Amino acid sequence: MTVLALPSPAQGVWHLGVFPVRAYALCIITGIVVACWLAERRLVKRGGPPGAISDIALWAVPFGILGGRLYHVLTDPELYFAAGRNPWNAFAIWNGGLGIWGAVALGAIGAWIGARRAGVSFALVAEAVAPALPIGQAIGRWGNWFNQELFGRPTSLPWGLQIAPSHRPPGYETVTTFQPTFLYESLWDLGVAALVWWVGSRFKVGGFRLFAVYVAAYTVGRGWIEYLRIDKVNHFLGLRLNDWTSLLIFAAAVSFLVLTRRATSTSRPLESTVPSRD
Repeated sequence: MTVLALPSPAQGVWHLGVFPVRAYALCIITGIVVACWLAERRLVKRGGPPGAISDIALWAVPFGILGGRLYHVLTDPELYFAAGRNPWNAFAIWNGGLGIWGAVALGAIGAWIGARRAGVSFALVAEAVAPALPIGQAIGRWGNWFNQELFGRPTSLPWGLQIAPSHRPPGYETVTTFQPTFLYESLWDLGVAALVWWVGSRFKVGGFRLFAVYVAAYTVGRGWIEYLRIDKVNHFLGLRLNDWTSLLIFAAAVSFLVLTRRATSTSRPLESTVPSRD
């Protein structure tokens, strides 16, 4: 029996009258707000107009939430459309289920639209967002803790996560502590943010190349964390679909960095007007 362990919250929903306040949603919203605040500071330091990130977020956030949900539903359709399942639950995002790569893909489209409307270089927006996005992800991951979901294999480590019997998957009814993969990813995301900031400052990497650094670093961590998880998902050739996604996106990000390694500061169109002080 594990003496030391991380407890799970007794509840993840509080009711203000008839209005439910869900911790999962609060974590996601807090992550978005913090990421936008950090990206705004970086954009302004690089000569971008104040308030542009808020305007861009009005497009990027809804697109990102839609993309995250679509990725989750399309990669695990049996959770919603198999016999005995309620397809309307595909809309119940408060129960969890936002795929990061769907969120990044459609969120980027929304950000592109917002950047064009705001008259801001999309490459500059990507540079500003690169270290801010993983910090937002690090905060949002704590929503999984409140939902007692997406944990890893059984463990007797002192930091094993206690999971209530009602949240344990079939076959693990007698197991009490599991790998806290939400915590691993949150810490990894903070490390990614620090790495991206350091690379941008030390090597003067900017624009889409800095965003590619974020993508490559994040996928490395997501790969081994995904390997630890035991939630039921679809597999292909022995690997979880999210692992394949991480491998492909990692390869694409590294390829982009190699192919653009001779890029100069011209990829940072407004940096020459206001020097970076990050």
